[in-house]
Amino acid sequence: MKNLDVIIIGGGAAGLMCAIEAGKRGRSVMVIDHASKPAEKIRISGGGRCNFTNLHARPENYISQNKRFCVSALKRYTQHDFIALVDRHNIGWHEKTLGQLFCDESSFQIIDMLLDECDDAGVEIRLGTSIRTIEAAQRGGYVVTLQNGSNWHCQSLVVACGGLSIPKIGATGFGYQIARQFGLEIVPTRAALVPLTFDPDTRADLGQLAGISVDAVVSHQKTRFREGLLFTHRGLSGPSILQISSYWREAETISVNLNPEQDAFTLLKTAKDESPKQAVHTVLSRMLPNRLAQYITTRHGLDRPIGETGDKALRKLAGDVNQWQIAPQGSEGYRTAEVTLGGVDTRELSSQTMESKKAPGLYFIGEVVDVTGHLGGFNFQWAWSSGWCAGQVV
Repeated sequence: MKNLDVIIIGGGAAGLMCAIEAGKRGRSVMVIDHASKPAEKIRISGGGRCNFTNLHARPENYISQNKRFCVSALKRYTQHDFIALVDRHNIGWHEKTLGQLFCDESSFQIIDMLLDECDDAGVEIRLGTSIRTIEAAQRGGYVVTLQNGSNWHCQSLVVACGGLSIPKIGATGFGYQIARQFGLEIVPTRAALVPLTFDPDTRADLGQLAGISVDAVVSHQKTRFREGLLFTHRGLSGPSILQISSYWREAETISVNLNPEQDAFTLLKTAKDESPKQAVHTVLSRMLPNRLAQYITTRHGLDRPIGETGDKALRKLAGDVNQWQIAPQGSEGYRTAEVTLGGVDTRELSSQTMESKKAPGLYFIGEVVDVTGHLGGFNFQWAWSSGWCAGQVV
């Protein structure tokens, strides 16, 4: 039996942050990950440039059954704290839209920064290492048995192995399995920040629009996002769709405003009065991409001059521009989802330390917890903040 102060399961954003903080406190720390490389989600994020945080991160940007759970962590370790860490490592960064921060060069800069910090803190990282069993030790703490048969005792066990999203980079439900083993409740999980798909008939109809992108407002009940929308061969994607997917449920309807800058009926009515010989499609193409304008016009059977079109028909046409109602059949699932919604029930954890209330010395951080951020660096900030908080006490 070998002894350590802290074992962290998962070498991603949250796990490495926790390891750094615990190591800085003089704790003996080992990070275990079954993957052959660390922090794969960091590597692929932001098109390879890592959207590592958001200037506007605040509790309102997170979804959880307990909306207040994330408040303490986000206040104690903020986006500005992480930016300061990035700056200390001389990593260039820039802001894109809506406060999203990206590396100027590569996501590997963030990974290297975290690994360097771990090295400085004396953290041991074991990659390509699987766990056979985890048991509570009679003398307190936990015994982790690796696949090679070695046994490790730790005072604090941190579960930071993420959720189910993107299994091709090694995502599994192992974290939920550990939680259930020690009696913790799990909020049902599902894919979030994910493209939405259509039924076969709708897909065949709208597939001709694949590749068209517009600035759109997408709404579901009282929640709305204004960002880019992309038509795909399978359904809808783009930032606005990924955002709304975290709130939408199967077979529910979403509302799409394909041109939030203009009132379509006003433009159509004005054109009818001023240029009655113009084709309806020509007028509509002033506010929408040509192919999309042609599709909507044909769908309404209005392939004629606008002067020959009644106001009632124009109003229905405008409705498909400013209030298009569509009910996606499903989503692309965990295969392409950027994050997993749901997870370890926050009622089971301390919001100050991330420690289990039922199993002393057992901690859950990052995506495995029922805290899910909006698109745009918010989920990484939750990883940094929750990992930092646990790292102060493990």
